[in-house]
Amino acid sequence: MRITGEMGNLAAWEKRLFYMCSARPTLHPRALFSDVTSDYRNPAEPEPGDEVTIRLRTGRYNVDKAYLVVDNVERVMTRVRSESLFDYYEAKINVGTDKIYYYFKVELGRTVCYYNQIGAIKELNPYYNFQITPGFKTPAWAKGAVMYQIFVDRFCNGDKSNDVLDDEYNYIGEHVCQVKDWNKYPAQMGIREFYGGDLKGVLDKLDYLQELGVEVIYFNPLFVSPSNHKYDIQDYDYIDPHFGVIVDDEGEVLREGDTDNTHATRYISRVTRKSNLEASNDFFAKVVQEIHSRGMKVIIDGVFNHCGSFNKWLDKEHIYRDSADEYAPGAYERYESPYHNFFKFYSNQWPDNNSYDGWWGHDTLPKLNYEGSKELEEYILSIGRKWVSAPYNVDGWRLDVAADLGYSPEYNHYFWKRFREEVKKANPDAIILAEHYGDSYEWLQGDEWDTIMNYDAFMEPVTWFLTGMEKHSDEARPDSYGNPDYFFGAMHHNMARMGGQSVAISMNELSNHDHSRFLTRTNRTVGRTNTLGPEAANNNVNKAVFKEAVVMQMTLPGAPTVYYGDEAGVCGFTDPDNRRTYPWGHEDTELIDFHRTAIKMHKENDVLRKGSYKSLYSAYNVVAYGRFTSDDAAIIIVNNNDDEVRARIPAWEVGLGFDDDVEQLLVTFEGGYSTDRLGYHLQNGWLDIGLRKTSAVVLHKMKW
Repeated sequence: MRITGEMGNLAAWEKRLFYMCSARPTLHPRALFSDVTSDYRNPAEPEPGDEVTIRLRTGRYNVDKAYLVVDNVERVMTRVRSESLFDYYEAKINVGTDKIYYYFKVELGRTVCYYNQIGAIKELNPYYNFQITPGFKTPAWAKGAVMYQIFVDRFCNGDKSNDVLDDEYNYIGEHVCQVKDWNKYPAQMGIREFYGGDLKGVLDKLDYLQELGVEVIYFNPLFVSPSNHKYDIQDYDYIDPHFGVIVDDEGEVLREGDTDNTHATRYISRVTRKSNLEASNDFFAKVVQEIHSRGMKVIIDGVFNHCGSFNKWLDKEHIYRDSADEYAPGAYERYESPYHNFFKFYSNQWPDNNSYDGWWGHDTLPKLNYEGSKELEEYILSIGRKWVSAPYNVDGWRLDVAADLGYSPEYNHYFWKRFREEVKKANPDAIILAEHYGDSYEWLQGDEWDTIMNYDAFMEPVTWFLTGMEKHSDEARPDSYGNPDYFFGAMHHNMARMGGQSVAISMNELSNHDHSRFLTRTNRTVGRTNTLGPEAANNNVNKAVFKEAVVMQMTLPGAPTVYYGDEAGVCGFTDPDNRRTYPWGHEDTELIDFHRTAIKMHKENDVLRKGSYKSLYSAYNVVAYGRFTSDDAAIIIVNNNDDEVRARIPAWEVGLGFDDDVEQLLVTFEGGYSTDRLGYHLQNGWLDIGLRKTSAVVLHKMKW
């Protein structure tokens, strides 16, 4: 308990902060706050028929009236609680089955202010109003969950007996090859290179992932496919035996000059003999079971916009030609194929002109023609159900190029509505997470996707602010480097368009299989491996900037997702250089320890997983924001300058008042990081702090 004199100072401070001048009352818009967490909307995810309590925070005694405006109808709110800094107003509404849009209006004298998802505004923009979608439930386990993305061929080779062999089969005009040197850089056109990573390798490294703090594993595609990336699916019903189990290894590889895969007997044996396929499925079920036994979840990749030219439905490679007892003829083999309508062919003159529509013009990626085949639609929906059900029981889907599926927006939305219905029926707690760039609002309405890979409200703003680089390393824009207006503007706009429910479970990645490694972006070098060579991706990187980014990843709203090897210092330009192998035995152990520490901090402080978010401070190359709940708060400050700076942070905006102190949980700097618990005393609700150059600090409300 503070002494009486300090309490007297508190009263004086409150008057300065909120009254300012009794003759000329001033509304303090920075005191206004609401969002869709349970502190401000209860229940946060209401069902039809629920009564919902909506709350608004204002400065104490700082408004005359507060209104909740629901579908353009004003409702007077009641002040239900007062604290030293804030008043809290409430209104209750009953929800039916229709969406509800709302915002807030406050009055102080003649001053009127509005508040919606973008914050306090003088003129209302309904584009950013809050929304309630009755029945929209997102998986609780995904809120703030620490995810880890694995590109399987490059993670760990646990079973050498299932490795792809030199010349085992032909892929896009050339023989495939087995990479003998695990540490070799991927070739510029390395789509035929196989390093041997597999699911047994993942099993072997589960102790490592668990010690790192991983809660969810996201696998790039696992289904049968001739490529190392497997985004050209050959058979959605089976796990690729080169990732799983090859129990029958009989057969010969191709001879020099062979281009017809009908002679690739080892490849055909593992495709057409069900023993390998079924054994691989059984093995995958055991892998998921083991991951689940450790309290971790599994997300798999769904590539449903297109398949591969090897697919049994098309069979352009003729590998199923002699398997009539098991497989019907492919659409490229015969016009009469039962799969003909699965694809859009450009001519009926068969077989003289049997060209077909490929995604982005690639004939190796035939686009699936859902509008032309009800059978195809039903089959893919059955696949959606299959893998989230027993015996596999995966915990959700990541959907590749999901907005491109179908030939019209109308069909796209129709399909994803059906997909959600079928998947959630099979596993109500499964997540549906889509790859998407740009405004995702129309897909996040509670009846299609749960959330997205968060490029627009995480990867891009963070990358531009800290490095001035585009996420492929293809462009540098000095105007965005260190620009806090661009950073917070992009964050606020895109978070508002996603909606709080989807933001809380969005996949926040710094790197992935489609973009350059973030550590490489810190060297601010424009280029790719085909123009600069792979070594250039390793040169002049800045680990201090990378650590700033990791701190932001572990403290901004969403599910922090580590791309395999990022934590070990792996560099790389964009695809294929970003798919280097995990450097077992050559790891940057200091970076691994740092990731383990940052993840531990994220998991141990619930305010960083589920708390409200608010921007607090900005200057050139400096940003600060807060995470807070009704009884906890954290402040995160990033100084990306090459010099030390001082900042004065309005800690009161996240509920830290005159009586509060904060302590340091984590600080990064050039050459390292520290978890020393240094304390800071607030002055009248403000934090005055000196920041080291190229540093990030996480401060937490001190508990007495």
